[in-house]
Amino acid sequence: MTSAILGRTMPWTEEEFLALGETSERVELFDGELTVTPASTPLHQHISFELKLALRQAVRKAGLTVHEAVNVRLEPGRIPIPDLVITEQINLQNPVIDAEAVLLVCEITSPSNAATDKVRKMEYYAGARIPWYLLVEQTGTLHLFRLNDSHYVEHSVTPYGEVLHLREPVEVDIDTAELRPPDFGWSHAVD
Repeated sequence: MTSAILGRTMPWTEEEFLALGETSERVELFDGELTVTPASTPLHQHISFELKLALRQAVRKAGLTVHEAVNVRLEPGRIPIPDLVITEQINLQNPVIDAEAVLLVCEITSPSNAATDKVRKMEYYAGARIPWYLLVEQTGTLHLFRLNDSHYVEHSVTPYGEVLHLREPVEVDIDTAELRPPDFGWSHAVD
């Protein structure tokens, strides 16, 4: 799969991108260019899983859904794969979720994607008018941004060991200490 992607010249259309089907790599489409990244680290996956668990009941209570690593169409030809999204009810058979259905988008940074998550994707998500953006550092710090006109402004910063009191789009308290493995010391911290 990767060799077929790498050997292909640009630009890629959205139809060609979707025709790739499911892949073992994370393949995103940005304005005709494919971005391919390897699978996430176990720490990244652990944080994503724990965050989804922390959100699950509140999301269900609100009549919403939470998804991990799904295609989100920000505009035609621009389809990233955020780590988590909270959405309104959607058709679960569609391969792409339209940004209009997304209420919160979450990215978990890692050394290889921190700049992309903090700049490029943040700008794209704001441009698609997604109301909330949660940026999770693997050190355990949570940065919550809210949409203000056409850009995000920082709503709160929750350091490791403290609790994020999320009130929109769902009401839930997220203990940052519960997102990381219990034996994962600061000496192993990345990001």
